[in-house]
Amino acid sequence: MTQPIPLHRDDPSKAPLVGNIKVTRQDWLNVAKDILISDGIEQVKILPMSDRLGVSRSSFYWYFKSRQDLLDALLDHWQQTNTAALVAKAGTPAQSVTQAVTFVFHCVVNPQIFSIPFDFAVRDWARRSATVRAVLHASEDARIAAIQAMFQRHGYPEIEALTRARILYYMQNGYNDADLQEPLEHRMKMVPHYLYGFTGRHAPQHEIDDFRAYCQAIQTGDTP
Repeated sequence: MTQPIPLHRDDPSKAPLVGNIKVTRQDWLNVAKDILISDGIEQVKILPMSDRLGVSRSSFYWYFKSRQDLLDALLDHWQQTNTAALVAKAGTPAQSVTQAVTFVFHCVVNPQIFSIPFDFAVRDWARRSATVRAVLHASEDARIAAIQAMFQRHGYPEIEALTRARILYYMQNGYNDADLQEPLEHRMKMVPHYLYGFTGRHAPQHEIDDFRAYCQAIQTGDTP
């Protein structure tokens, strides 16, 4: 049996757990997520996961009926984290549309609320499963609808709001896929121009400053 990995559980503020411990349902999901991201859906298997957790294979069945049951739970976990986070951020009350877009940007810069690698792993999974592809499309519809509603709350007509929502959402997906590794300072210089491009409105400086402070807090580990 391979050396068990430290268990990060679902609370990153707690120290990893090692030694002779009983794992939880969330531990299994965390390891499944890690393997999905690093190796793809084909490698999310019970025996390798039990080896990584340092527990017997039989303990898996305390929480899941089958591998498929785990995969269903993993997909639901993605919806309840990534999709829910983006929808919530788009629905956050804002004083202006530019501030509202900076709240959506929180999902780009804060991996604690939105995992970009998890999103890409699910997209890759969807290429291999019609069921997952349907869930992905439904989740993307929900995300875009939330962003469209955000624009409409700030006075944009329905069709323009939908168009801007799609531009914002799909552009951000492409930006994430490009993985440009840009320094924070360069990204911050571009933020006012991105906001104008997405909204057609100029953001006041205090909104830019607030977003910069949020990004800096993420970099230093002081999660807002």
